[in-house]
Amino acid sequence: MKWSELSILTTNEAVEPISNILHEAGASGVVIEDPVELVKEREDQFGEIYQLNPDDYPEEGVIIKAYLPVNSFLGETVDEIKEAINNLIIYDIDIGKNKVTISEVNEEEWATAWKKYYNPVKISEKFTIVPTWEEYTPVHTDELIIELDPGMAFGTGTHPTTVMCIQALERTVKQGDRVVDVGTGSGVLSIAAAKLGAAKVEALDLDEVAVKAANLNIKLNKVQNVASVSQNNLLDGVNEGADVVVANILAEVILRFADDAGKVVKNGGYFIASGIIQQKKEIVKDALASAGFDIEEIMAMEDWVAIIAKKK
Repeated sequence: MKWSELSILTTNEAVEPISNILHEAGASGVVIEDPVELVKEREDQFGEIYQLNPDDYPEEGVIIKAYLPVNSFLGETVDEIKEAINNLIIYDIDIGKNKVTISEVNEEEWATAWKKYYNPVKISEKFTIVPTWEEYTPVHTDELIIELDPGMAFGTGTHPTTVMCIQALERTVKQGDRVVDVGTGSGVLSIAAAKLGAAKVEALDLDEVAVKAANLNIKLNKVQNVASVSQNNLLDGVNEGADVVVANILAEVILRFADDAGKVVKNGGYFIASGIIQQKKEIVKDALASAGFDIEEIMAMEDWVAIIAKKK
């Protein structure tokens, strides 16, 4: 399928209204290339490396990109977008140079273009995540490497919720443990648990695309003798006791199976819950307490929270 990349050189002030115009025109998302990102200071807790190419950013102003399918209505749609942007001047919004360019993009090229932004990154005391297409030499002898190809499933391993989960697994998983990973996505948490010494890891996801991606990543990391993946809804049908249950999902979903986690986690075992926004922290804490857990630690990174809860 052919896509048209619409690129607009504008100002910071106009980013939000132009993004809204593009969404209303049918773009499912936008890319914002702001040169401020090149000099932005970032938290460097574990020696993360951020590699941004200055050639991808304008010398001045901000570039907003959107992708629209190439069809018979494309010309009309682009004209409507241009007119709507020009009309922003009426509201005293500075649209800058307002340079609009259009180019065609093959879906295959678009699907892999993101890979150039995904590089090896150390995310915790022990773990470094390395994309499968990159070469990487460990810096320390005790460094644990997770090779990852996210494919179509959510999870490059570097999102704050995932990073906190892996840090929590480092603190809770012991040699010989049984771990259940609910909503495994790319399988990164299951791989981490296996590399930390778990004897058995059960990775569960309702999405068959995620199941395939997790299976691939587990084999890439040679932990298939410990970790297995199956299509499953949360903890439905899981009866065997677990030393650790980890779930990087959403607060609303965690609330739905907190009681089931309370039944599956062994006494003295742990439930690691992540994917929680700050505003939902208290209701998740209350639900975990009601399910028989003591809140042992609350981790925070950016706007996200992860909770380590211990079964009474």
